[in-house]
Amino acid sequence: MRAVVKAAAAKGVEYIADAPEPKAGDGTVVVEVAAASLCGTDRECYEWSPAAQAFNLGLPVVLGHEAAGTIVEVGAGVENLRVGDRVALESHLPCGQCFACRTGDAHTCERTQILGMHFDGVFAERVAVPHRICVLLPENVPLETGALLESAGVAVHAVQRAGYSVAGRGVLVSGAGPVGMVVARLASLMGAAYVIVIEPNPFRRAEAERLGVITMEPGDGVAERSRELSGHRGGADVAFECSGAASALPPLFDAVRREGTVVTVGHPGRPVAIAVAAQINKRGITLRGIFGRRLWETWEQTMLLLNSGRLDLDWLITHRLRLDQVDEAIDLLTGDACKVLLVPEQG
Repeated sequence: MRAVVKAAAAKGVEYIADAPEPKAGDGTVVVEVAAASLCGTDRECYEWSPAAQAFNLGLPVVLGHEAAGTIVEVGAGVENLRVGDRVALESHLPCGQCFACRTGDAHTCERTQILGMHFDGVFAERVAVPHRICVLLPENVPLETGALLESAGVAVHAVQRAGYSVAGRGVLVSGAGPVGMVVARLASLMGAAYVIVIEPNPFRRAEAERLGVITMEPGDGVAERSRELSGHRGGADVAFECSGAASALPPLFDAVRREGTVVTVGHPGRPVAIAVAAQINKRGITLRGIFGRRLWETWEQTMLLLNSGRLDLDWLITHRLRLDQVDEAIDLLTGDACKVLLVPEQG
């Protein structure tokens, strides 16, 4: 079996053509991967950055945590799935026993295991996964679309974490990667008064403009533009930091109004200095963080939006590559691309 493996605690990955075939054990299923999507975390793992090291990967491990495919084998004890079912995958496997899990906050479980980090992931032809992270796809949802649902769910969670407070509001989105683009799209769909997307990459700014939002490069002009559009309110009502760039978060505090909300989504590679007194306390700013998706509230919300036809995701896909083109795929994440898919059946 062909797969992309992170074998050593160093930069790079290995493409191998003879990886062991996964088997369905108790409570698990084997999924034939139709499409696997890359995200910024995959790049961090490739580069072996401090952000990746903080996840304590179980090396060696097949990378990849965003995918959809078809079940080809079902293990003992699995009663809710069968061979031939089409599924998307939740990437987080919480313990199910701790306080957070038992009180509806499984997305913050300290013992969470992550697909493609702590057990073999989806940059492969097939993968064995616990049945409880499988999400059945409706027949009208293509498998490539299913591979986008994990990251789209992050965007939905961000809007949920903001209390859905985007209707009739001024919204800032920092970063026009896939998550930021879906946040911007959701805000527009939900009736935001305006949406400003902040993005340094010209290609991604152009992609964001297709959503009908305002686009700007990072800089001092963002706060002024936000205040201009908001009038006496004094700035945007809510801002989402989706880029993970350490320099991107502090300017958002200046661009939101007093008593505004800032939601952090991206993971900076280093600590970020925040002037708590000036930027948070004296202005009454609410700062909220998210990780992954609320289980399973976010998935239910995302699937409802998808099934209704209100949320379309296919426009996010800009590239489809083979598994052996993983190095090129990683390079595209910082280039002129949005969603990059690895398609195992190619090649």
